[in-house]
Amino acid sequence: MVKVNLGGCGSFVKDEAYKEYVEKALSALDVLESETGAGNDFLGWKHLPTATPESLIEECELVRDCWKDKGVDLVVVIGIGGSYLGAKCAIEALSHSFANSLKGEKAAPQIVFAGHNLSEEYISELMDLMKERNVAAVVISKSGTTTEPAVAFRLIKQYIEQTYGVKEAAERIVAVTDAHRGALKSLATQEGYRTFVIEDNVGGRFSVLTPVGILPIVLAGFDIRQMLKGAAEMEAACAERCGCNPAVQYAAMRNLLYDNGKKIEILVSYNPKLQYLGEWWKQLYGESEGKDGKGIFPASVSFTTDLHSMGQYIQDGERHIMETVVTVENSNRSMTIANDPQNLDGLNFLTGKHIEECNAMAELGTKLAHIDGGVPQLSVSVERINEYNLGALFYFFEKACGISAYVLGVNPFNQPGVEAYKKNMFALLGKPGYEEQAKALQARLEK
Repeated sequence: MVKVNLGGCGSFVKDEAYKEYVEKALSALDVLESETGAGNDFLGWKHLPTATPESLIEECELVRDCWKDKGVDLVVVIGIGGSYLGAKCAIEALSHSFANSLKGEKAAPQIVFAGHNLSEEYISELMDLMKERNVAAVVISKSGTTTEPAVAFRLIKQYIEQTYGVKEAAERIVAVTDAHRGALKSLATQEGYRTFVIEDNVGGRFSVLTPVGILPIVLAGFDIRQMLKGAAEMEAACAERCGCNPAVQYAAMRNLLYDNGKKIEILVSYNPKLQYLGEWWKQLYGESEGKDGKGIFPASVSFTTDLHSMGQYIQDGERHIMETVVTVENSNRSMTIANDPQNLDGLNFLTGKHIEECNAMAELGTKLAHIDGGVPQLSVSVERINEYNLGALFYFFEKACGISAYVLGVNPFNQPGVEAYKKNMFALLGKPGYEEQAKALQARLEK
């Protein structure tokens, strides 16, 4: 279960003000639960933890077993934004940090990602890896026409067909796409790919508990049932209309701090396995709240590493930031610090202590220093990193995001601002129909 602690904000806000924002958050929760707010046709994510059928998981496991029988040891997952960040977050968090360097037979294929950039070097180096491995691919796109994944899929599809043959390629490519329409759906039908459906009522950044996230996580060898169980418990906890609802607490406090001038929120973790939780969270909150001239700017850091780079600014820079710290209460591994007879580093006072105890004290020391420096701190904690707690974190942040955006007064489920760069890019690349815009852009660039 996810627990929220707001004690690090106590010196920055008044109790009366927080109670007012709790009422605002509860009203926003009512709107979310009654499905009467802006964007209410994109609320399919709300009940995914309890509504996901066992048959979907079993179908994902069929793909896993089929590819295992073929000897597949590299799966390329093609997608951008919400079509890859949730799966990337889960797989990075649950995997051994050096899994691909360890010797011995691997229990599951390596999962790599493509289609989330337009780097020629990246896709070329991915091709170098594919040439040495037994490859399959999952392509994720509602439309099939988003530029980055479409370019990557075109190249990867061509490689798989040339290497294994067109018929075999149809068994090595799975599409996660719209149920009825779009370029990818048409191609999947034409080529005979196995397909999984992205429902129309689930936006990309809320899709981690759909086949978008479930299939790659299953292919990576992790327990998706436990992830859904953790999310289901948070589904129940975050639906309660009370001030003890953790999603209400988080949404209320961050909006109160925002209205008090804290315009930047930094998501902090003290475990490098959670680096991509920050990347997933940034998209979730940035795309949901950053509109209509409003919104908290989401950033992320990994401590203690980034205390040696960003720590100075956070401690002494402009006081427009708040921190949300994701605390992991227990480590999955155990290692203590050895004694050194010479003690040249002066650290023998740590002899026999667990490394994680040092990490925990660094977290507490940093909390006190940053609060003293004018940075309010919210805490979100889980017992340990595993499938259950990751599922709980995913759902908690999604539900809190919907509540928070309604408190802010914006539609959490649209993203009107993401099309501007695409139109300019298409014009500059010479896409038919963009000729006049291309001329105007070229004139601007020549000034």
